Amino acid sequence: MMKKSAFKLSTIKQVLHYTKKHRPLLLLSIILATITVALTLYIPIIIGQAIDLLDEGFSSVDFNAILELLVRIAIIVAIIALLQWIMNNINNMITYNVVKNVRDEAFCKIEKLPLKYIDSHPHGEIVSKIVADVDQFADGLLMGFTQLFTGVITILGTFIFLIIIDFKTALVVVLLTPLSLFIASFIAKKTYSMFQEQSRVRAEQTAIIDEMIGNLKVVKAFSHEDEAIEKFDEINQRLQKCSVKAIFFSSLVNPTTRFINSLVYASVALVGAFTVIGSAGVALSVGALVSVLSYATQFAKPFNEISGVVSELQNALACADRIFELINEDTETPDADDALLLEKVNGNVDIKDVCFSYSPDKRLIENLNLSVKNGQRIAIVGPTGCGKTTIINLLMRFYDVCSGSICVDNNDIRSIKRASLRESYGMVLQETWIRNASIRDNIAIGKPDATDDEIIEAAKLSHAHSFIKRLPQGYNTIVAEESSLLSQGQKQLLCIARIMLALPPMLILDEATSSIDTRTEIKIQDAFATMMKGRTSFIVAHRLSTIREADAILVMDSGKIIEQGTHTELLQKKGFYYNLYNSQFEGQ
Repeated sequence: MMKKSAFKLSTIKQVLHYTKKHRPLLLLSIILATITVALTLYIPIIIGQAIDLLDEGFSSVDFNAILELLVRIAIIVAIIALLQWIMNNINNMITYNVVKNVRDEAFCKIEKLPLKYIDSHPHGEIVSKIVADVDQFADGLLMGFTQLFTGVITILGTFIFLIIIDFKTALVVVLLTPLSLFIASFIAKKTYSMFQEQSRVRAEQTAIIDEMIGNLKVVKAFSHEDEAIEKFDEINQRLQKCSVKAIFFSSLVNPTTRFINSLVYASVALVGAFTVIGSAGVALSVGALVSVLSYATQFAKPFNEISGVVSELQNALACADRIFELINEDTETPDADDALLLEKVNGNVDIKDVCFSYSPDKRLIENLNLSVKNGQRIAIVGPTGCGKTTIINLLMRFYDVCSGSICVDNNDIRSIKRASLRESYGMVLQETWIRNASIRDNIAIGKPDATDDEIIEAAKLSHAHSFIKRLPQGYNTIVAEESSLLSQGQKQLLCIARIMLALPPMLILDEATSSIDTRTEIKIQDAFATMMKGRTSFIVAHRLSTIREADAILVMDSGKIIEQGTHTELLQKKGFYYNLYNSQFEGQ
């Protein structure tokens, strides 16, 4: 396991990697920062010169020379303001381009992650990484660009000016400054882990909010409001504690560095004053002393600013750590360079000695064998958790088998391009997915170039046309997954219409009519029967009345096929299927 400090270093390296393409802008920002700092540090010299002119006595003061110096200061201040405005715009551009690229890569990574990662992580936590953590990262990155460059250059520039004016005062600064850096570094290392914990708990909070909002009807139906609030309060309290702890320790940086910098200022003033007195003003004039004191303040200012944003920088790195954790996750095994592209699929599927489990210590499917010929309708039934949906996951290659093989037209699916394999299946699941778009776009998701006539015909075949016509804008009505315009059954009809529109050579129907009323289901079964002619079909169903016409029914229990045959054959055996079937019609 990597140490936190090393992990933090790798995070910084990855942040720098994202800024690589913006190097010209970074270089320009550094040049502008250098010019701005140089002009800023030149002003105390001019002020010192003006004070030396006043020190000569009021009667002999050259007011024209002083006026000239004041005009020069005004021009320099105007130039500094303009350059800082340009520099800030450049820094904003770099920051939000980097943030855009990070978000793009994180979102694209989700598309490439294996389903086991999505299934094993709360969705709210993933959302929190891409939204909240990236926002926190952006804030810290912007502060880093805005204050880090100018701060470092100011420190270097001030030190150079101090050496030029007076070596003794520069020596005092060199001796005392490392103490400030040591304290800031010590506290920063301690607070990093605290901000990591804060970010983790924040993600946990986002996850529970997402969970509660998405299932609010269930929460209310079971009067679970108090328990939900109690759980949220517990997480919220932990977030409050770790946030206060992180902010408290990180806020120690600013006052401690200010104290050290005040010591630097006082020491410089003391040494400078003795130098002026001891040398009768020859080696160090009063004006030069004022310039030195100004540089002492300028030298301390960057440390105060940087220490003031240490908490933000630490928070940003902790958030970046979590984002990169997602981005650096292993993707699903990529397709081989010579992977096959399925064309003119016949639909012969062979499952040979397949073993699979989601967790190594829990066996699920063992030595599964099945041979399906083109055009056959295979129904898969069994008690909950027996492995029905798992077979669908394996057929679609959402998960890879642990051993054995699954072949389509004598080709191992691991040697076939995933997109090509999945395009060969039409899939209707029990869990519907409606995108935030019009009814027309939702139906045409599998065939974007479909005509209106084709979309309407598919809706009629799925018996969705009648309710679509009653919607406010018909096929142009905008709907979403959480939309109250559609019932769960209507959403399922839209999902069926998608398959009716773009008929592939093989079908998977996983409880495809579970949310539809019996009368509509009978009508859709006729449409399904027409649709399945000549197509290899896998049907997962709990309502056994819907699979009587299947060519073969696989009865599963504990990951194994325990019975196989037609509906009539299985009833005659009077085994597991017989009892399962009769239990659904008992008392009728």
